Amino acid sequence: MRKIYRLQFLFIFLFLLTIFPTMAQQAAQVSGTVQNSAGEPIPGATIFIRGTFIGTSTDRDGKFSLKPDFTEGPVVLSVSFVGYESREVTLAQADNAILVQLKINPTLTNEVIASASRVEEGILQAPVTVEKVTAQQVLSMPTPDVQVGLTHYKGIDVNSTSMLMNSLSTRGFNSAKSERLIQLTDYFDTQSPSLNVNAGNITGLPELDIESIEIIHGPASALYGANAFNGVLLLNSKDPFVSEGLSVRVRGGERSFLDGQIRYARKIGDRFAFKITGAYLTANDWLASNYAPTSTAVERDNNPEGSLLGYDAVNRYGDVKNTYSPAQNRAASGNIPAYTVNPELYGKSVFMPGFEEKILVGNDNKAKALKVQPSLSYLLTSSIKMTVGANINRGTASYQSSSRYRFNNLGTNQLHGEIKGERWFLRGQTIQDYGNDSYDLGFLGAFIQTSPVADGAATRYVDQYFGTYNVAYTAARNAGATAEQAQATAKAKADQVQLDPNSARFQQLRSQIIQDATPGKGARLNPSSLLNEGNAQYNFKLGETADLIVGGAYRKFRLGSNGNIYSDDNERIQNHEIGGYAQFTKKLLDERLKLALAGRLDEFKNFDAAFSPRASVVYSAGDKKQHNFRASFGQAFRSPTQLDQYIRLDVGRALLLGNVDNGFQGYSLVNAQGQRFTGANLPAFETTINPLKLERLSTYELGYKAAVTEKLALDINYYQSYYNDFIGATTFIGNRDGSRPTGAQIQGGAASGFQSGDTRVLQVWTNANQEVRTKGGAVGITYSFMPEFNLAANYSLNILDQSNIQDQAFQTYFNTPKHKYNVGANGTALTRLTYSVNYRWAQGHEYGLPFAVGQLADYSAVDAFVGYNFPSLGSTLQAGASNLFNANNIQVYGGPQVGRLVYLGLQIDVK
Repeated sequence: MRKIYRLQFLFIFLFLLTIFPTMAQQAAQVSGTVQNSAGEPIPGATIFIRGTFIGTSTDRDGKFSLKPDFTEGPVVLSVSFVGYESREVTLAQADNAILVQLKINPTLTNEVIASASRVEEGILQAPVTVEKVTAQQVLSMPTPDVQVGLTHYKGIDVNSTSMLMNSLSTRGFNSAKSERLIQLTDYFDTQSPSLNVNAGNITGLPELDIESIEIIHGPASALYGANAFNGVLLLNSKDPFVSEGLSVRVRGGERSFLDGQIRYARKIGDRFAFKITGAYLTANDWLASNYAPTSTAVERDNNPEGSLLGYDAVNRYGDVKNTYSPAQNRAASGNIPAYTVNPELYGKSVFMPGFEEKILVGNDNKAKALKVQPSLSYLLTSSIKMTVGANINRGTASYQSSSRYRFNNLGTNQLHGEIKGERWFLRGQTIQDYGNDSYDLGFLGAFIQTSPVADGAATRYVDQYFGTYNVAYTAARNAGATAEQAQATAKAKADQVQLDPNSARFQQLRSQIIQDATPGKGARLNPSSLLNEGNAQYNFKLGETADLIVGGAYRKFRLGSNGNIYSDDNERIQNHEIGGYAQFTKKLLDERLKLALAGRLDEFKNFDAAFSPRASVVYSAGDKKQHNFRASFGQAFRSPTQLDQYIRLDVGRALLLGNVDNGFQGYSLVNAQGQRFTGANLPAFETTINPLKLERLSTYELGYKAAVTEKLALDINYYQSYYNDFIGATTFIGNRDGSRPTGAQIQGGAASGFQSGDTRVLQVWTNANQEVRTKGGAVGITYSFMPEFNLAANYSLNILDQSNIQDQAFQTYFNTPKHKYNVGANGTALTRLTYSVNYRWAQGHEYGLPFAVGQLADYSAVDAFVGYNFPSLGSTLQAGASNLFNANNIQVYGGPQVGRLVYLGLQIDVK
């Protein structure tokens, strides 16, 4: 089936190739040199023929050559380089002695972006808060994952659940899934369709192929559709027509860190160009080691840390609980002896010790990422380009949501294509993911504990443990020990019979359970789902000062897990979304005032249609329009993730179910008066959970972005957001089929702690019946004292207003520091030496996921990079360090301490 989709995709593009006219240009070569104001060559500067896709870049001597078409009159060359003011050169005829000198602009306020309005515009005139990171900045990031380095920029929060599993958010409600921020590579969605996860940069671009990164803060549904809720992350790749040559980078350092990347791009004649990029990274991963008692919305009777009854620890797995009761007494049967619970243990919950994460992960402790990304581009005409490509990605990392998961060789195969003109584009892709050898650590630990003590044996390790505890407790009490002393003796005796992680039996069970995807028996996660999508856009020019863009998009999910994660027992679950958008832009007052109005209408399989508007105004003051004031209002919507809609996953302490059918009836764990559910007075705890709806957001924003002087840049924004139908998790006691349990069912479920049978602790996603409000802002300042020293600092504020949140069982998972700041410096010294250093700090805050909820301490890190260039060799010697001083850096409760990583590297560029 996959081959059929790929062949269909390729045939479409081959057909389009035949119907477009070829380029009919009279080639006349032009060449020249690009220099700085001191007369020094600028290697890597880009030169485009305006209005076309014909371009190139300068070599190490600053030289370039192009073949423009002069048959229709003069041509205009657009010349640019990061950190310099762009220039345009008009040519009436061929010239082979062109000299272009660029003036330095260290504040980067002349950068051009396309993400904020889906058309090119200067970053100062963007209608919303947006950040741009250049290729040079990307290559000097010292962090092993480029996305972690984005936390250096204002308003961007990064959560690390392992070395390569990182998620981004802006303006709050962070999670390991980045479910309120969409991530795109060349405008193609890179998420794993099964898990709705953007796996850090495992499915993104290798750094050698990143041309730039653009991050939109705040609602963007008006132009990007569902889930462009709190922002958009866009990675732009390098054009093989412009960035030719061979680049190789190798880095190695602490934690057995090894990172190798290669990029080769070449033009073939005037029309064809290709590139192939590959990357491989491996290191000893960060593993979690939080042994505090687990606190979650459904953990109702955990014991305190150090309890002689044991307790459920956050990063121990297989802490199986038994609450002793008279129902556990049994008479002798065959060779099974009689068993009587000591009455003193009635109602007491005893926990097995479980296994640490490093024990269960074992030899899978390497973080790994493999990427192979070829593409082919063809100029149908000088202003129409077609590109087809594939992204093959595999990665190993730990992920955290409802449990801790080890994504082992998680893979995505992506095939994509684009035809693009000066004012339009058509895009399409298909992406399929593979769980491969991934597994759930919680399941792995629990199923080891509930395995038989030997193949074919009737006794399980869990039976052996709690039986030993009971017998040892009774014997100690009969010998005159106090209850506390007896508990200590019983725990010591019982701990001795837990399976030894160093034993062959443990390794046998571990391997067996990891490879088993059977629900209720195995820990393997091996979903394989598909996402097909297409989108198109056209820009109508309405005179010199007005534009109208119209576009549309379609996406279809085909979810498959064989009942392992989703409720897809017999066939794939199909889901779709379709939408169209338009944006009108008008410039007034000598193009100082820019007005824009955008809107998008989307239709869904499971939800009502949604309309999301955005209105903005930007006024540019100053003789060079360097002071820019902006205001905007935007509405956005979030479609519940595929997991929210269709999940069916039993995590032991709760059964997670999707919620797009008829909703649920049940009993709250905590009622409106703050009382906990006991099974008595049931009417006081009755609750109704309605089916999911779209989450909606309205945001008002004010901003100021300016090149205050040639050396000083300032960016300030303030926002207020109002969330309605807020999607969050809620837990309650109910029946699997959605009905409200009877009194008899409550009594039956209580015997197992509601952890088995039809009456369970259920966790579903639903909409809050009250408005959730947030507000905040950010300030960024850059000052260039001299080329050798540039100072940058930023501060971010995010506030969750909880004054009107009344439902105590509803979890918002804001998961965002109230205060955060960065202070950094960078520069170029001695012509060849470049450096950057950054200190980042975030205030501690509560962090919650269904897996665990707890308080994070303040966390901080110093990151540093230095590179020394050898121009004659085309090489750069590099050294970098993330979290140089190994400071506390736990960003996810239940996640790992992200420690220090120091490396040395070498990059070679051959033009």
